[in-house]
Amino acid sequence: MARPKICIVTHTFLPHVGGIERVVYEQSKRLLKRGFDVQVLTSLDRSGKNYSVDGINVRCYESVNFGFRLGIPYSIPQFTSFGTFLRSVMSSDVVHVHGHPYLSSLFASKLAKRCLKPIVLTQHNTYIDYNGIWNTFESLNDLSVGRENLKLADRIIAISDATKQYVVRLGAKSSRVNVIHNGVDIDRFKWEPNVRELLRAKLGIPQDACVALTVRRLVFKNGIDTLLESARIAVSRNPKLVFLVIGKGPDLEEARTVVVKLGIKSNFKLAGFVSDEELPRYYSAADFFVLPSKSGEGLPLVALEAMASDLPIVATNVGGIKEVMIRDFGRVVPPNDVEALAGAIVEFSNMDFRSRRGQLRLVVEQSNGWEQNVDKLVKIYEELI
Repeated sequence: MARPKICIVTHTFLPHVGGIERVVYEQSKRLLKRGFDVQVLTSLDRSGKNYSVDGINVRCYESVNFGFRLGIPYSIPQFTSFGTFLRSVMSSDVVHVHGHPYLSSLFASKLAKRCLKPIVLTQHNTYIDYNGIWNTFESLNDLSVGRENLKLADRIIAISDATKQYVVRLGAKSSRVNVIHNGVDIDRFKWEPNVRELLRAKLGIPQDACVALTVRRLVFKNGIDTLLESARIAVSRNPKLVFLVIGKGPDLEEARTVVVKLGIKSNFKLAGFVSDEELPRYYSAADFFVLPSKSGEGLPLVALEAMASDLPIVATNVGGIKEVMIRDFGRVVPPNDVEALAGAIVEFSNMDFRSRRGQLRLVVEQSNGWEQNVDKLVKIYEELI
């Protein structure tokens, strides 16, 4: 029997770093092991015309990459990419597009419909509040490109109930939408007892500090400004608190300036970019995780990574995060509420979670591994082929 061929369309892919890229990578790896023939179709980046990542074949189309420096990546396929799209679609059994707002999704879906190929669309985020003129463009894009993509899809995967509500409001038929929560690599993300002291020493963090970890791309929607103001309040109430922020982005330098201005330089560490290989160690160095998002979340991968690493979570009530929160190991507060976030952070800094180590991870192992995620994805493919 021939291997089922899946064409996965995403506006960007590794080595570009992001949530969609990670989801596509983790699913594709496991689909290959299950006997699927996977090809990722993505925008042309510095990696070259065609390349591979851990056995995943990647074909690139010519594009105009707009807004990347502003933290709003949007790839526009050029007319010359038509042949690349057509060959990829025609040689596939299923076309799986990621993200309703992208022209690459629309281009691939239109061709798939003409070629009588089934279409799966995965929606990753809810509405993103850019706090300015970009909101107008986003709304217009939702009502045009977004709605058309949702209409063309035979099946829609929403990564949370909140994401499902978002696409249904845009016109998606509820009966076509399946909620499949994101997964986490439970073999990579786990608490390592020998790492804590070594990494803290390397970063200059006192061994007796209470470390609140954040892993974020430093852009407006991810709430770095809220976290900074909350940190100022929290540190005044518990001087042993140290905030460790992993990630880079257009707001990184401004964040460095604000740290100095607020007088919290010794309690707020901006570590910048950390490689995927090193990232799990940073979870092991922390006591709990903070997710200060403003909007646009579906179900953040970093939250699941934290939980797999046995870290309780303080988060803003944005998107689907509360759908995976475990009682006694999580708190949600309103977005943009500096006082509420600071209060929850201080509360967690005074709690002893070590005595219950393992309980949080056990829940994640049972329900949020990538294998469970791909089980559900494969079932959808098999229903369509």
